Amino acid sequence: MAVMRLAVYPGSFDPITFGHLDIIERAAGLFDRLVVAVATNPVKNCLFTVEERLALLREVLGAYSNAEADCFTGLTVKYAEKSGAQAVIRGLRAISDFENEFMMALTNKKLVPSVETIFLMTRAEYSFISSSAVREVASFGGCVRDMVPVPVERALRAKFARPGVPGDG
Repeated sequence: MAVMRLAVYPGSFDPITFGHLDIIERAAGLFDRLVVAVATNPVKNCLFTVEERLALLREVLGAYSNAEADCFTGLTVKYAEKSGAQAVIRGLRAISDFENEFMMALTNKKLVPSVETIFLMTRAEYSFISSSAVREVASFGGCVRDMVPVPVERALRAKFARPGVPGDG
């Protein structure tokens, strides 16, 4: 009997972007199951609640039959181990992301040797996109259509709607 290959793709996903979806699509092709896991951090001030992020993830993950959304608190590698995952997926946009991610991967390997870290580079056309940039553009009423899926664009417009301002809402 073949072992089901499971990976965890963790992140804050505040909000999920096309860069995230690029990594999800490719990771879903490499593994039998992919858990896209919202990391909850009470210290981090997020725009969307955990429940809102999970709902948005579930909506956009519908295209991937082997991907599901979940959330966790604590160490990613411990969550991956508890889930039975063989790997943690980490997306890289630029070489500047690598140093921190590399150190985190080494720490995770020390904590849970059975879980591998797999780095996937996002496609060049998404390399400029970050959730923080999307939030900032959306907060000033800018167009984020080329950065996020439609449900996320709608949710951002709703978050930043200003009563009485033409074009909002």
